[in-house]
Amino acid sequence: MSSPTALSEFLRSRRARLLPQEVGLPGAGSRRRVAGLRREEIAELAGVSVDYYTRMEQGRVRNASPAVLDALARALRLEEQETRHLHRIARPSGTTRRGGGSGAAAHPQRVRPMLQTLLRSLPELPALVMGQRMDVLAWNRAASALLGDFDALEPAARNIARITFLHPESRSLYADWEACARGNVAYLSLEAGRRPDDPRLRALIGELAVKSQEFRSWWAEHPVRDKTSGVKRFHHPVVGTLELSYETLRAADDPTQALITYAPEPGSPSEDALRLLLAWTAPEGRDATGASPIGTTPTAARPEDRLR
Repeated sequence: MSSPTALSEFLRSRRARLLPQEVGLPGAGSRRRVAGLRREEIAELAGVSVDYYTRMEQGRVRNASPAVLDALARALRLEEQETRHLHRIARPSGTTRRGGGSGAAAHPQRVRPMLQTLLRSLPELPALVMGQRMDVLAWNRAASALLGDFDALEPAARNIARITFLHPESRSLYADWEACARGNVAYLSLEAGRRPDDPRLRALIGELAVKSQEFRSWWAEHPVRDKTSGVKRFHHPVVGTLELSYETLRAADDPTQALITYAPEPGSPSEDALRLLLAWTAPEGRDATGASPIGTTPTAARPEDRLR
């Protein structure tokens, strides 16, 4: 998606979601024909001319000043992540973040050695390394036990968003599948703003849009959200319900890779369930039957973690 198109659609979507009374304007009334605010209302709130805002929403303004963008962000009631996204798509630098440009397509992303070390140090907690475009770059045995056998997938298929939308088993694995799926859409939208010239990212978005009506619908809303922290509930086919807190850790000098860890509350039933799951997938004494959450039969783990 080009930056002018991304900017136009983002501004329109954020203008449409605002109600007049939310910004101190008269109520809608019977004569209001548009959803949300009018262009002239946003222009007035931001302190710019109607002509300037109209041209901006049409993608005909390049490199708007940071002050104007901040004024628009306030007028549109944007959150912090949305404000940063607005600055990125309105003032494209012409280059992408390290490892994020078109050259990345020919050179697969390599896992940082320190992240591999951290994975090995967390044998009892599911953990994985997420790279650009939500690709799964590395994982430990506990992550395979919880989320599925990544090693059984082709490298190109090891992608969190692709698995979430295109593997039917994910709908039963995640207790709130829609919230997880919407979060993936919002993160890919954020990535598209960071790397508008990434052909592999465009291909992934296009594939998901073609194959998933839900993805198409949610993508059209232009959500923006980073991967941070929270709680997820799982309905695992082997051990039942688990409630795990997740945390996303990024290196300051290379934010294109993130270590995502999942942990249960100490002393909780989820801790017992996770311990049982890890014992079930241990090298010795496990039943080989049962379906993996991502549609493959989990293989007995080797003594070492599965790292790629």
